[in-house]
Amino acid sequence: MEDLSQKRKVTIMIAIIAAMFFSAINQTIVSTAMPRIIAILGGMDYYTWVITIYMLTSTIATVLVGKLSDIYGRKPFILAGIVFFVIGAFLSGFSKDIFQLITFRGIQGIGAGIIMASAFTAVGDLFSPRERGKWTGIMMAVFGFSSVLGPTLGGWLVDHLAWKWLFWIFLPLGLVAFVMIVMLFPKVPRKKSEKIDYFGSLFLTLTIVPLLLGFSWAGTKYDWGSWQILSLFGAAAVFLVIFVLVERVVKSPVLPLSLFRNDIVTISNVIGFIMNAGMMGALIYLPFFVQGVEGISPTYSGYVTMPMSISMVIVSTVIGRMITKTGKYKRFALTGIPIMIVGMLIMAVMNSVWLAVVAMIVFGLGLGIGMPVFSLTVQNAVRPDQLGVATASSQLFRNLGGTIGIAVMGTIMTTSLTAHVKDEMAAGHGVNMQQIKPEVAQKLAAFQNPEMLLDQPKLHQLQETLPKEVQPLLTQMIDMLKHALSASLTTVFLSGAAFVAVALILLFFLREIPLRTSNKMPEAQKQAQNEKTTTATSV
Repeated sequence: MEDLSQKRKVTIMIAIIAAMFFSAINQTIVSTAMPRIIAILGGMDYYTWVITIYMLTSTIATVLVGKLSDIYGRKPFILAGIVFFVIGAFLSGFSKDIFQLITFRGIQGIGAGIIMASAFTAVGDLFSPRERGKWTGIMMAVFGFSSVLGPTLGGWLVDHLAWKWLFWIFLPLGLVAFVMIVMLFPKVPRKKSEKIDYFGSLFLTLTIVPLLLGFSWAGTKYDWGSWQILSLFGAAAVFLVIFVLVERVVKSPVLPLSLFRNDIVTISNVIGFIMNAGMMGALIYLPFFVQGVEGISPTYSGYVTMPMSISMVIVSTVIGRMITKTGKYKRFALTGIPIMIVGMLIMAVMNSVWLAVVAMIVFGLGLGIGMPVFSLTVQNAVRPDQLGVATASSQLFRNLGGTIGIAVMGTIMTTSLTAHVKDEMAAGHGVNMQQIKPEVAQKLAAFQNPEMLLDQPKLHQLQETLPKEVQPLLTQMIDMLKHALSASLTTVFLSGAAFVAVALILLFFLREIPLRTSNKMPEAQKQAQNEKTTTATSV
């Protein structure tokens, strides 16, 4: 698609960005309102499934569409993604119970996965690797802008309108994006020699589903050593072995193993996996500090993370242009990742809301500088006919890293919190229930759970029911829990920083090759790539 005029390319990118924004804003606008929706529909026990099903379907759709879009072109898939997302959002607004909402969110997840996989790959079709830096930065900024606007708008809508409008308000934007892509996006003829890898797709799906479910439920729904979790991991391992065997013999694999013979692709994907594991695993617990330790309401806690999104939006746009101008990218990752680590270290020692805001700004700067790099490294290192599957592999590893990171950090958080509460009690900072009256001890027992700190209205409501003479004991207990929670969060943020530090070490082994000014791969690079493919196939 390099023969298209620059004006046509820019117009197509506006349509793609509209589709991406439509998908991203629908996620962030719902996030703050989801507890209210669950309270209306009921089914709190199934709350996590609303999130899990979306993650599952979007991850599977992302990786499967990568290879298919290499065969059929991006246009039919980005259109299909918008259709799935619109249908899922429209039906979600009509949900009568939690099970319907879970089903319709699954449909939305399929659409989101297809949109994201097709959008990032389409940039590779339209622009040379040298030009992609600018557009990758802009696409990162779209995510940042949606994370600034979405939560605030979602909170306002759920307070003033029926919750279904959260899903419906941006549907016209999806229809506009659909029409723009139909009219503007060029059609690419199918590669007739390519066959669809049905068995590979099946066993890749069967590998991802139990793996993600295992990490989603481990430490929360079931113990890590329970037969349910071990069975899920065992099934994932078996299906992975079958998947590898299938991919070695099929002519057109859904995820070519030869792709991982490319050291740039492999190291970039491993870095993306580790970075997302540390980043997502730690950031998900920031509200625990703001709401639990500092006692800020959920509405205002959203403003604490807003500086991160704003700084990321500004910086990623600037860095994208600098990558395009210089043709260099590794230096930006080497700058951005250490800044991310500094931000996470500030989180580990923060003792006020203002210091949390500083941590968010620093982390957002690092994120904006470093994250646009790794999509470029993968796309620049593969043949143009592998753009779809290479981009999908990058997104797959990031999704897996985020999911696994959240599970691991959750276990670290739980274990650390239990240990710190015991230490506080042993040090005499808690309340000895055996030394006070039974009726008072019974009332105070409700306050022993650290989760109580995350529901400030309920905490104050219960606090008012206690007699005045018990209030000093209650204050002592709450202070102890806040201290234990704060110490546990320090452990979580330090663990997240350690993960990202490992990614930084791996970055030094990432080979930098010049960003091409054309989508045509140089003959020397193409020959080396073909030799690796031949070697991988013969193994």
